[in-house]
Amino acid sequence: MGGIFHLVMKTVSTLLGVLMICMGGIWVLQGLNIAFLDSFMANDPQWAVYGAILALFGVGQVYWSATRPR
Repeated sequence: MGGIFHLVMKTVSTLLGVLMICMGGIWVLQGLNIAFLDSFMANDPQWAVYGAILALFGVGQVYWSATRPR
C-alpha cells in the first residue's frame, strides 16, 4: 500500500512541477510581448521575471521528485 501511495504522490509532484514550468513559460512570453498579447501581463517585463522564477521552481520540483528516495 505504501508503494502505491509513494508512486502516486511522486507522479502528482512531477506533474505539479511540469505545470509550473509551462505556466512560467507563458508568463515569460507574455512579459516579453511574444505571445498571448490580449492580457494585462503583455509587454510588462516584470511578468517575464516572475515567469522565469516560477519556471526555475518548477524545474527544481521535477528534479526533486525524480531524485527523491523512497
